[in-house]
Amino acid sequence: MTESKPRILVQIDSDDHASVFDAVVAIDAGVDHLLQYHGVTEGDVQNLVHGSIFTRGSHDLRSTAIFVGGTDVAAAERLVKRVLKSFFGPLRVSVMMDASGANTTAVAAVLAASRHVPLQGATALVLAATGPVGQRVARLLAREGARVRVASRDVVRAQRVCDLVRERVKTAELQPVGTTLESLPAALEGASIVISAGAAGIEMVAAKAWQSSESLRVAIDLNAVPPLGIAGVEATDKAVLRGAVTCYGAIGVGGTKMKIHGTAIAKLFQSNSQVFDAEEIFAIGRELEG
Repeated sequence: MTESKPRILVQIDSDDHASVFDAVVAIDAGVDHLLQYHGVTEGDVQNLVHGSIFTRGSHDLRSTAIFVGGTDVAAAERLVKRVLKSFFGPLRVSVMMDASGANTTAVAAVLAASRHVPLQGATALVLAATGPVGQRVARLLAREGARVRVASRDVVRAQRVCDLVRERVKTAELQPVGTTLESLPAALEGASIVISAGAAGIEMVAAKAWQSSESLRVAIDLNAVPPLGIAGVEATDKAVLRGAVTCYGAIGVGGTKMKIHGTAIAKLFQSNSQVFDAEEIFAIGRELEG
């Protein structure tokens, strides 16, 4: 029996410094060698990929994988496209994209909601849905059969996200919603799930607005920096019942996010042909939920 090669993860990052967070998770996931590249542009990708696929025989390529991270999700998406275009024939390795933790955070949030409300047919309000995490939350909810209210202060941007989601999820039931603190009670009407994916330190919904909702069953806030996105929810909340609403804060969701991140890294080395984006990572999370 041939011994497997050491597991090498090539970390590609568009930022000036490669993410320490992503490096620690990779090492804790059992990677033997971590090769970090920062400030990577689209023009750099092919040489990095070819260095990854030409140095081992095809039967050993499962022991090499690529992780695309950084804080710029749009840049990371472009890098992933370049990575995939650089493969040919059997010469490829598995790839995971989780820039700014967008995929793993969105997956953890949707899984948390699914523990308390059947997603099929549910009405969900996603606040700050035009951001990278919000877009993925909306996409995953729609794929699971929820009716999604895609909320933004700019309804034109919300409509654009609806169009992008429909390109991937043909059956998506989406409604663009322009929101302000004053209009939130109306946006919440009839919704059983609210997930706030807003920027750090910005209150998206007042406590009175969601606490007075008769339909709301789950509130999830992905911002850990005060003031929190959903007033009245604590960052450490993990399935904390506040009135009739089960609440999760960013730290409460974080444990699941970290578990999914580490498991996904480990699974990259099961074959050389996997691509882990939001949907694939959601499947891993579902598997972990049992």
